[in-house]
This record gives sequence, structure tokens and C-alpha cells, in this order.
Amino acid sequence: MTINAQEQTHYRACHLCDATCGLEIRRRGDEILSIKGDKQDPFSRGYYCPKALALQDIHNDPDRLRQPVKREGDNWIPISWDEALDLTVDRIFDIREKQGPNSIAIYLGNPCVHNYGMFTHSGHFLSLLKTKSRFSATSLDQLPHHLVSYLMYGHQLLIPISDIDHTDYFLVIGANPLASNGSIMTVPNVRKRLKALQNRGGKLVVIDPRFTETAKVADEHHFIRPGTDAAFLLALLQTLFEENLVDTAHLTPLLNGLDDVRSAVRPFTSERAEPLTGIPAETVKQLARDLAAAGRGVCYGRMGVSVHMYGTLCLWAVQMINIVTGNLDRPGGALFTKPAFDTIGGPVSRPGHFGAWSSRVSNLPEFSGELPAVAMSEEMLTEGDGQIKALFTGAANPVLTSTNGPLLEKALGGLEFMVSLDPFINETTRFADVILPPTSTLEHDHYDMAFLAMAVQNVVRFNQPVFPKPDGALHDWEIFTELGKRMAKKLGVQPLPDSTPDQMIDFGLQTGPYSDQAGHPEKLSLDRLKQNPHGIDLGPLQPSLPDRIYSDSKQINCAPDIIIVDLERVENHLRQTTSDESGLLMIGRRHLFDANSWLHNCKRLVKGKNRCLLFMHPDDMTDLGLTDGQTVKITSRVGSVEVGVKATDEVMKGVVSLPHGWGHNRPGVRLSIASQHAGVSMNDLTDEKAFDPVSGIASLNAIPVTVAAV
Repeated sequence: MTINAQEQTHYRACHLCDATCGLEIRRRGDEILSIKGDKQDPFSRGYYCPKALALQDIHNDPDRLRQPVKREGDNWIPISWDEALDLTVDRIFDIREKQGPNSIAIYLGNPCVHNYGMFTHSGHFLSLLKTKSRFSATSLDQLPHHLVSYLMYGHQLLIPISDIDHTDYFLVIGANPLASNGSIMTVPNVRKRLKALQNRGGKLVVIDPRFTETAKVADEHHFIRPGTDAAFLLALLQTLFEENLVDTAHLTPLLNGLDDVRSAVRPFTSERAEPLTGIPAETVKQLARDLAAAGRGVCYGRMGVSVHMYGTLCLWAVQMINIVTGNLDRPGGALFTKPAFDTIGGPVSRPGHFGAWSSRVSNLPEFSGELPAVAMSEEMLTEGDGQIKALFTGAANPVLTSTNGPLLEKALGGLEFMVSLDPFINETTRFADVILPPTSTLEHDHYDMAFLAMAVQNVVRFNQPVFPKPDGALHDWEIFTELGKRMAKKLGVQPLPDSTPDQMIDFGLQTGPYSDQAGHPEKLSLDRLKQNPHGIDLGPLQPSLPDRIYSDSKQINCAPDIIIVDLERVENHLRQTTSDESGLLMIGRRHLFDANSWLHNCKRLVKGKNRCLLFMHPDDMTDLGLTDGQTVKITSRVGSVEVGVKATDEVMKGVVSLPHGWGHNRPGVRLSIASQHAGVSMNDLTDEKAFDPVSGIASLNAIPVTVAAV
């Protein structure tokens, strides 16, 4: 609405993390006057975190590219859109024709999920390439969630969401929602929601190698040795069976293979797990009893149990724990969402597929058309038919966010051609030959296709642009459309029909579960959302089984063969009896002001104390003769970095913690603020040979390292 002739107020969701908090943005002309929480937003209710202020910094950032550039030696030359688009398509087409479709690789970064134009229109160009060399941040983050949902429920996006607002027992393992604002759980103001849980007599329990921000407000916290989460979760599941605590309630007729699970987990007792995990057997048993007795409880696992050697097995065990306690599809437990734009049952539904092909060098399986990111460097560096020769990146910085960054740098430097759709010259895009910068977030409309489908409450909102699109600029979806038209002409095929993202959203809304067509009183459409700029509350999560199951049998597959076979790896781990106490294991760390690597050029988010420090237990430091604050050298199989160390009992003995997403000291980077707060990259230490063999997810935790004084 207009306040006066010059000042305007806009309502918009923040797109910088999963929480999607509603914002009130006031501007006058080209100047942003204020950004604060939208008190009328039915979901976030005025809450917002400090990251929201970065929207202004990103929009105004002098380092942000406003027009395409091409690289000539060490220089970047501004060029027209026609030249940039023609050059991109000509080079990719030529390489594809000479060396085959798989010589062209695609890597899409995490921000793509936060921007619906990337969702709706990337296929206008990328689908024409017909390449199997596709990668994304999914295999550095949440791939096991999708694979488990595909194997058990029949759809890769059918991920049960913790009903945090109604639960009485919240068991959190390998997650820190107070720092992440939730993840695979869209939940603004999680601190207030956890406090409400405790005020109604509920209990919050955290299992983590670090005494995290979430652990500090929990009723219980238990340290666990990194990489042993599968042994813990299987012991918890075994206890539920062993002590007859299983109550599958209304799920019983929907469960296929439950007896097979019971037999398969019988050997994985809490007594066997104790020496490995460090959690007493009796503690595990009591946790199982408490969860079973809670009535409304839920087990939630995230990055700490996703990105390591047993990621798929861990996420399966989390699902099974919720199933056998009767907490799947129950209020206060884990429920499937019913989003207004239904990415599961709607017009863009893609259930997924697994193992249809494998990577050329290490034979790693694809999932839903993508290969694991850990294979990307070797696919570029290993000669032979199908070797990657060209790369398209979209909103990505895998040099800092994927495993073994220096090896990837070597691989990128050897490509014949690289193009990046990105607004910055960062640690990855500096290798590009052409950079195609889209408009800023505040210059286009917005709809959260992904995160509203994972929200702890069914809500919907559509946001208009805060600023008009500048003359001569292109939105990301327009870039994909123009590239697609040029490539289609070269290939002699028809391009995809012209459309806009908002038209696709409108179609999805008008055919979705809250539409007039579905007989719902909300009668949702894009026009209706535009008339409600704060959003519309569609109610709490509700039970939806068996209707929401997408498997052919309409049953839940409790015992996928690939999971049951993989239990042998845990058995072999347990036979070691005890952990190797002589070495250190490195884990990552998240901060409320961070979002992987992409907010470190925002001055207000990096000012203050240095956050890129190694956390280390005082006893470990004493053993190694180290002192608080000195510079240390961390070494793994793949490399070394030097960083300041901080003594803290926040991490358990034998564990060190380094934050993810830093390392802005590479030559050629044009991020003036980030370069002043460079830090070091954790992924200069993570190992591309360490991954979950089931899914191919990178192991970004439990990395063996040594630490020594410089």
C-alpha cells in the first residue's frame, strides 16, 4: 500500500533460509528505509532473524553484477545480453556435438530452491542438453531424505514434517534448528515454538556431538561420537521392538515388511552401541520408553545424520522410529503437508527414480536424474568417453560447499568452457568464461514452491516485486527461456511454450487442494493471493494416509532391500567394539547469520567477532600442547588449513568443529567484504572419497583430522 506519494510499503517473505519469515519492507524511490517482521503474517507473526537485513545489502551490493561479463585473461569485460547468450549456446552446442551430451555438466546450487523462477524455467534450456552429467547441492545436503521417501512412500518429496506446534516430545538428532531456523521443517521463530512445547509440559531432547544453541534450551542433551548415529538410532529402534513398545495404531494395515524390520534390527542392541556412540545403554532404553510413552512425540534428524557415511540408513531409522511409535500421520508427530501448490500431487509432480544410470568413473547411482556431487571432480579429470568438458552452474559455489575444494578448482581450471548464472564473481564463478547475472531478489515476484511444502503449518503467500526490473536486465527465468530458444533452434526442435512463473503458479493454485475446482471454500488463485499480501492461513497439518502414499501398493515399504542389505555395514562397525579414541573427528557448524557461503559479503552479517574458528575441547588442547586463540594447522587426507582455535567444552572430547561456507581468500574473487573476513574453507578438508555408498551423499561430518600448532 502507498503511505504517501514517495514512500511505499511492501510485504514479502524472506527467501534466505527455510523459515520464509514474512517481512514488511518500506522504501522511498530506490532507497530501502526499513526491513522488519510482518506482524500480520499468519505464519511468522512478526518474527524475523538478522539474515533478513541482508536483502538490502545484496540488492545494493556494488560487487553484484548488473550485466553479463566474459573473461579475457584475468579481466572481465561487460558484454550485451545477445552476445552473452549467443556465446553460451554456441560454445555448449559445439562441445556437445563433438564430444556428446554427457560432456556437458550442470551444477545447481542451494539458492535455486529459494527462487521459483529457477524451479519453473531451468528446464527450458537444461532439458535440451540431454546430459546425464547433472549435479546439485542436494547430494551435499538432503539427498537421503528424498531417497528414503521415494523408497518408503513412493515419492521423493513426500517427507513427513515434525508437527512441532502440537508435539509433547521432540527428539532432535544431528540438527540445530535455533541456528538453522529449521531445515526440512519450515518453522519461523523456532525458539518460541520450543518454549511453548516445554510450557505445555513437553520435553525437548537433543543428541549431538556439540552442545549447540538448541541443546542449550533443551531438557536433555547427550553427546554422541560423530558418525555413529546409525548405531544409536538402530539401538533405539531395537529397544522399541524388544520391550514391546511398538504401537502402530491406524498405520498397521498400511505397513509392508514390519516383521522384516523387527528381525533385521534385533542384533543392534544399545549395549553393543554404547562403546561406539558413547551414550550409555540405559540412556538409549530410557529415551525409547519416553518417546513411546509421550502419546504425541516425534524423532527429527537433519544434517548431522544426513551428510555422513550412513546418511540413508539414519534417515530410514528416523522414519521407522516414528512409524513404530504410531507417530507418523498423527498430530504432534510427523505429518505430510497439504500445500496450496502441490509439488507432490500437482501438475509438476515427479516421484523420482533411482539407479537408472551411474557415474562413469566410480559407478555411483543417479537419483532423480542427478549424480552425487562427490563424483564431479573425477568426471572432469578422468579422460575417456563422456569426460566432462563444459559446465553450467546456477546460483552455486561448489568450490566452497562441495568436498575437496582444491581438487574441484583443479578440475574447473581444465574445462574447455564454463558459464555461470550468478550475480557474483565468487570462488567458483571466477573460473567461468561467461557470467549471466539475473535481477536481484527484490526486483522480481516470489512464491515459495519448496518451503511452503515443508512447513509446520499449511500457509500460502505470493509476493510482488519491491522494485521494478531495471532496463536491460533479465530475470533468471528469462535467461533460461532465451537460452532455450537459441539452443532449440540449433537442435532443430521446438522450444518449450512461452509462459511466466506466476502463470504456472496460478495454474497450480487453481487446480490444487484449496481451489474452487476442488470445492474448497478458499477458492485459491493468484488474484486471491495478491489481494492478501500477508498470506493466508490454511490450517494445521492433518493426517492424510493412505491417500498421500504414492507407492503402487498404497502401502509403506518398511524394509526396502537396499536398506536391509546396508545394515551389514553397521554390523561391521559395531564389531570394532570401540571408537578410535586416538584421533580427532571434525564436524561442521552453523550460525544464525550464515547461509552456506552466500551471505558473507553482507557487512552487517560478518561484523563483530570472528566466527571462523576451530572449536576444540580443552582436554584435547592440553594433550596437544595448544593454547586458546593460537593459530593451528588442521590436516585431513586431502589437505590442510590454518585457523584460530577456541577452547570450549561445547564440543565433546575427541571432536573439533569448523564452520561451513568460509574460505574467501582465493585469487580472482570479487567479493570485497567477504575477502576481508575470509576465514578458511572446511571443504578444503572434506574428502571426496568419503560418502554414503547407498545414496552417494557426501560425508561432511566425522572427518578424521589432526591438529597441530603452526
